[in-house]
Amino acid sequence: MTRSISIIIPAYNEEKRLPGSLRQLIAYLERGGWRFAEILVVDDGSTDGTVQAAGQMRAAYPDLRVLRNPGNRGKGYAVRHGMLECRGEWALFTDADLSTPIEELEKLWQAAEREGAQLALGSRALDRRLIGVHQSFFRENVGKLFNLGMRLATGLPFHDTQCGFKLFETRAAHEIFRRQLLDGFGFDVEVLFIGRRLGYREIEVPVRWNDVEGTKMTALRGLAAFLEPWQVRWNQIKGRYT
Repeated sequence: MTRSISIIIPAYNEEKRLPGSLRQLIAYLERGGWRFAEILVVDDGSTDGTVQAAGQMRAAYPDLRVLRNPGNRGKGYAVRHGMLECRGEWALFTDADLSTPIEELEKLWQAAEREGAQLALGSRALDRRLIGVHQSFFRENVGKLFNLGMRLATGLPFHDTQCGFKLFETRAAHEIFRRQLLDGFGFDVEVLFIGRRLGYREIEVPVRWNDVEGTKMTALRGLAAFLEPWQVRWNQIKGRYT
């Protein structure tokens, strides 16, 4: 196989879930016959044993690196940190709970190659039959409301910007993420917006997904996420992405 991949996992207080997720990732990568495959765990100022749990897995997989943020800076900061440090030709970021199974990477890759895209985003909304375990009725409908506001604010055409499973060609990722300004949960919208402004082809791909308990989304962070698409629009008006 001529492909190479970097898998980026933003992690905040994931001591309990991380070892099992890393074992799944390692087993998947070892089956794939990659030319190069690395895992980057980006610790976002955890107060538990996240760093130690990730470091212990290096014995099983030497191409695993642990990056540390200067404190708890937010998911967007953590993903940007990993994207700007990655060495594969392609880079995937995925949530530490693997709510989207890692095997769905093949769907993103095949779609990107078929469409000549530099970014493929996993989507729960394009085919909801692929959702095994749903969020609560309230959270699902809040997500739909967020998407409506996001479209109005940014003009992006996507049905689900918040699924934490996105594949980037690394050269495009470096151009996109070095322009990223938001550190919170709204960063997904921002990087898609920047990529579109830079002329990269972006495609939305339906993926399997299961809700996993233990969300880090608080009410305050949820409110901020609703406002951040408008911050993206304001940043664009002010020329901050050039």
